[in-house]
Amino acid sequence: MDENRISKQVIGVALEVHQALGPGLLESAYQACLAREMSLQGLVFRQQATIDAEYKGLLVESAYRADFLINDRVIVELKTVDNQLPVHRAQLLTYLKWGGYKLGLLFNFNSMLLKQGIQRVVNNL
Repeated sequence: MDENRISKQVIGVALEVHQALGPGLLESAYQACLAREMSLQGLVFRQQATIDAEYKGLLVESAYRADFLINDRVIVELKTVDNQLPVHRAQLLTYLKWGGYKLGLLFNFNSMLLKQGIQRVVNNL
């Protein structure tokens, strides 16, 4: 399955979870519910997927942890903040670059409507 099809399915899962729970919970609650819903829908994923970094020949193992890595192709990062900041998008883009991934999704579950809290971040897609 390609990145765009995966992202469409993951967005549907996130919308369903947000509709059921609403805003105001801790990030860990949304993460657990997303994992459950993705499992029910047959998505293959890893939680807290580690990403290595390299600096001038030094390998820094597990330098980053992505909330989800779906089908080894799409990174998903969760937030529960009042306002998404540019640093949140930059964080996800860094994960994409270091991991060699092309697409990431940033969800802010602290939005009245989740569609207002979704950002799609692309790295050479």
